[in-house]
Amino acid sequence: WYYIDGTRPLIGRNDPCPCGSGKKFKKCCGQ
Repeated sequence: WYYIDGTRPLIGRNDPCPCGSGKKFKKCCGQ
């Protein structure tokens, strides 16, 4: 997943993960 200007990504923990796995962010890259 990605950072914007060195800050945390603008995505909620219950949103779909931007890596494209189809899982929620908190269950995937957000761990």
